[in-house]
Amino acid sequence: MNDGLIPKRYAKALYKLAKENGDTQEIYELLKTMSRGLKGLDDVKRVMLNPKIPNEDKGKVMMQVIGAQPGSSLDKFILLVIKNNRTELLRKIALSYVNIYREEHNIAKLEITTATQLPQEKIDNIVAVVKQHLGDLTYEIEHKIDPELIGGFTVKVGDTLLNASVKNELNQLRLKLIS
Repeated sequence: MNDGLIPKRYAKALYKLAKENGDTQEIYELLKTMSRGLKGLDDVKRVMLNPKIPNEDKGKVMMQVIGAQPGSSLDKFILLVIKNNRTELLRKIALSYVNIYREEHNIAKLEITTATQLPQEKIDNIVAVVKQHLGDLTYEIEHKIDPELIGGFTVKVGDTLLNASVKNELNQLRLKLIS
């Protein structure tokens, strides 16, 4: 089986369980934290993949990383994943769950990247323009700073990218001059 199908199956099972228990949103927030935590914490990854550490201890570490309560359905689910030797897929499972939740609740992740910090008013203007073009979904807004953009901004919603950066304009000008 491939690494895309397995995480989706686990995520669907967890979503079904969470729906039955009425805690889909709580688990959604925790799994967003988990996916960010596993992305950057090499120490946590080493602990989770270490075969000498008991599964229960791995589960406790993961629950501490995401701030979940021991004994919850998420706790039991994480232990099941670890027990089934799918620990390396935890981040992908978390991301799959987050995607399922967003689809079910019409939530789009809106990633705005600028060269410098923008005032909230400017961010709100960008969000308003996006809403005009993509519809009135619920947006989770993430603002990133990338000085390499020089100026302007990029907006990413799902697979769609709008690049209104000075860096992009300079690249386009360079390509025109070359041809």
